Amino acid sequence: MKVIYVASPYAGDIEQNTAFAKEACRHVMNEGHAFFAPHLLYPNLLRESEQAERQAGLDMGIAMLSHCDELWCYGDRISYGMHLEIEEARRIGLPVRRVMQQENGFVIGSARNVQQAEAPAMAMGMC
Repeated sequence: MKVIYVASPYAGDIEQNTAFAKEACRHVMNEGHAFFAPHLLYPNLLRESEQAERQAGLDMGIAMLSHCDELWCYGDRISYGMHLEIEEARRIGLPVRRVMQQENGFVIGSARNVQQAEAPAMAMGMC
């Protein structure tokens, strides 16, 4: 069983994005794999509104990439956090997949020419 690192947008409409991330995790599970979704774990313990804690969550998630078999990016946009995850996955040679939602479910592809979304204002000063 592979361990899949699930990346999807979190900031913005947190309630909707959390529901989408849960759907993504269920998709990974239905594909026969285990999932790790840091954006469903760390915001329950850390204050997203505090830059240092948000950065700690991003850093801890990225630290877990090397323990996963692949990175799957869900959704129609790449957020700032997702871009950082993709960069690290590529740096360590982890396969990156793009997963898009369609009417009849999710479709797994490969990531090509990934464009970074504009960083949220609170993340602009991060290292």
